[in-house]
Formats: sequence, structure tokens, C-alpha cells
Amino acid sequence: MAVVKPFRGLRPPKSIAGDLACLPYDVMNTGEALKMAQGRECSLLHITRSEIDLPPETDIHSTEVYDKSVSNFALWRKKGWLIQDEEPHFYIYSQTMKGRKQTGIVGCASVDDYLNGKIKKHELTRPDKEQDRMIHVRVNNANIEPVFFAYPSVKQIDKIVSSITEKETPEYDFISDDGIGHTFWVVKDRDKNRLIEKLFAEKVPFTYVADGHHRTAAAALVGKEKRENNPSHDGSEEYNYFMAVHFPDNQLSIMDYNRTIKDLNGMPEEEFLGKLEKGFVVRMKGALIYKPRKLHNFSMYMDGTWYSLTARPDTYDDRDPIGGLDVTILTNQILTPILDIQDLRRSKRIDFIGGIRGLGELEKRVDSGEMKVAFALYPVSMKQLITIADSGNIMPPKTTWFEPKLRSGLVIHLL
Repeated sequence: MAVVKPFRGLRPPKSIAGDLACLPYDVMNTGEALKMAQGRECSLLHITRSEIDLPPETDIHSTEVYDKSVSNFALWRKKGWLIQDEEPHFYIYSQTMKGRKQTGIVGCASVDDYLNGKIKKHELTRPDKEQDRMIHVRVNNANIEPVFFAYPSVKQIDKIVSSITEKETPEYDFISDDGIGHTFWVVKDRDKNRLIEKLFAEKVPFTYVADGHHRTAAAALVGKEKRENNPSHDGSEEYNYFMAVHFPDNQLSIMDYNRTIKDLNGMPEEEFLGKLEKGFVVRMKGALIYKPRKLHNFSMYMDGTWYSLTARPDTYDDRDPIGGLDVTILTNQILTPILDIQDLRRSKRIDFIGGIRGLGELEKRVDSGEMKVAFALYPVSMKQLITIADSGNIMPPKTTWFEPKLRSGLVIHLL
């Protein structure tokens, strides 16, 4: 069963929480981070993207950047912008986006659970990105940013969470620049903290990495590294755990993750459309945006026109967790055999657009001449994600896009 425990969080005073909190480090580039931090002296971006405080030509993976992160982290604590709670707590974090709410429990997951597979993943990680975050965790001796987990919903846990969110005053409550509402409670009742920990241990067999695979791997590997380097290790040390926000699976929604392609592999449009007929029923939809209606239905945009592509039944097998994914169908029927894109991770001819940007972004990229054709996919379901993780399979690259993104800085876990 899953180990999830309370911890002594390091948190900002209520008065600056909205300015200190920021998006995760990996959803922006340096220029965007610099712009987001403007006018917000206390923004956590000075710690998570500390290159913004250094000359523009600085290598973001240089020692100078990590050193700046460490010095800023120390300065934030010295200034009283981050203060540690006196005793362990769970924390409740609720996000509201366009009327939809998701509410999770911030607690520490177990390094052992990650190493032995009780924390299940659905994506591969890249060693270079793992190393970057491992260094960040190691030098700061903290999980600065949370990771995003899902768990099979438990009514008793839901009841406890509701008793807090409906009756108690939140510690933080603000709307970020993107219109997302963020509400945060500290679970101060010791009995409720103990009961939450007990219910996870008794009712939740596995948890699932929804978003933040690289941060999860880095946190767990640093914990493993610390225990191997500690002759007095006894298992009780704080580095045996890392911070995650645990959301019940029935509250989460996955957005579409779409593709744009630079060229048609040397073919004229008529020939390309003809080749699509082998694997799809192709219907021209006109100039108005067409959104996929269901699984195995795709939309395509090319030369000012939207098309509906419906995969023919012999092109997929819904009994196969990976083969039945629309990203697999698109790759196996179009991207690889027709457009000759052999490696989605490395090809410079393909780009991936998160659903949060809307299908208008696909039109924009094609109409500008930057891309030749775009494909929109029906979103993966949480059921599909859990089935794939439970079966030990790995999803193809760029399959899931979760929104809203967690804000970093509302609470930090010291190792």
C-alpha cells in the first residue's frame, strides 16, 4: 500500500503567496521566466530558474546557475519569505479552472515506493533532464517544486478533505495571471493528519505520476543517493520522502496533445490526401475549426482547410493498451509510413502543441508557413493512463497534457 506522510513544510507568509508562487520550471524558457518574475521580487522563479539573475549568455546548466539558486534560497529564508512550520502537516491544495475544480493532498511520497513500483509511471525520462533536477534537489537539499500524482479515489479521504475545504479558512486564496484559482489549507488537526496517513496505507495500493516524471525521478534518485552515502542511515530520515500533490483520479481531466509537421515528405497535397485514405475515412470540413468528436477520430488542418480523419477499424486494436491509443494510430498510419518521421523524440520536422493553446494555435502555425499540416487528437482518458501504468507499459512521447499546472512555492519540503 502507498506511503504518504505529513511533513514540516517551508511556506511563504500569506501576504506574498500569490507573488511568490510560480509555474513549474519546465513549462517556460528563460525569457518567459524573466518576464513572469518582473515586478515580483519574491518570485520562486529566482530559485527554480535562477539564470534570470545572471547574464543572458549564461549556460542554464552551469555551476553558476545552481549556485545562484542556492544563494537565493538561503536569502528567501533569511528575509522571511519562506518559513518552516513547527510540526508536520498535510496540506490541501485546490485549483479552479473554467469552473472545474480539482483538490489534492500535499504530502510526502516514499522513495521506496518509487523504487519498488508502487508509484507507477507512464512516460520515459531523459537522463539529461533527470540530472539537471537531481543537481537542483541535491544542492538545495530540498524538493522545491511538487510533483503531480493521482490515486484511486477513496470516499473516506474525500470526506476528510471536504470537511476541511468547506468549513475551515484557507491559508492562501488567490487567482493567478492565467485566471486559475488557487486555494490552500494547512491540516492542523493532528487526528486528521494521522487518519489521512492511515487511509492511504490501508486503502490506496498504488499512486500514479500524472505530471512531473523528471522531477519525480530526480527526487527519488537523490533520496537513494543520500541513503547510500549515509553510514548511519536508518530509514527515518527526511530524504527518504519527496513532496507530491495527490489528486483523486475522478477529479482529473487530460487535455489533447497535438502535432504539427513542417512538410509532406516531398509529396504534393493531392498525393498525401490519397495516401490517407488507406487508413482513414477522410472528410473535408471546410475553413471552420473541426475538433475530434471521439476516440479514433482526428482533425487535420492543411492549406486553410480542416478535415475529419476517422481511423478504419483494421488499423488499431482496442484490447492493446498502447496500440489502441490515438497517438499510436497517428504515428503508425501517418507520421512514420507516409511522412517518414522515424523518431518523434528527436525529429526536427515535428512539434507538439498542448491543448491549453487551443486548435487556433494549429491554424496559426500552419497559416504562417512555419508548418505544413497539423493534427488534433481526442484526449487520452485517466482510465487509459491507469491501464497503461498498471500493465507496465509506457505511453508514446507527448501523449498527455494536464491542466491546470501546479504552482510551485506554496510549500517546500526540506530534506
